[in-house]
Amino acid sequence: MVIQDFYPIIVTDKLLQCRDFYVSWFGLEVGFESSWFIWLRKEGVSLAFMHPEHPSTPPGPESFSGKGMCLEFQVEDANAEYKRFIEAGLPVTYHLKDEPFGQRRFGLHDPAGVWIDIVEQIDPDAGWWDKYMI
Repeated sequence: MVIQDFYPIIVTDKLLQCRDFYVSWFGLEVGFESSWFIWLRKEGVSLAFMHPEHPSTPPGPESFSGKGMCLEFQVEDANAEYKRFIEAGLPVTYHLKDEPFGQRRFGLHDPAGVWIDIVEQIDPDAGWWDKYMI
């Protein structure tokens, strides 16, 4: 199998809000846009949104319920991104924190209700991973 791309398709009626959110705050670009499907991309990253009343067949999944999914964006400087999001008034609900397992991160929900985790890799606390390694 030759995989050309791999991306989630989030089913939501908030297509335009999601497009604007990811274009404005993550720098994604619109690769394709129709009235019921939007595909975003940037440097090897792709993300798509589909309206629940789409005309494609076979029928697709139901609308995203807001549970069981997380999109993680690994960045170079979580401090700078946190400051940018806070100063812009975005609804950050998990505030910047250094985690003992080796991430500096913060989070918020996108317009479709998807949890967005913005992380920077840092050194974990000494020995933290020892009990979890296989």
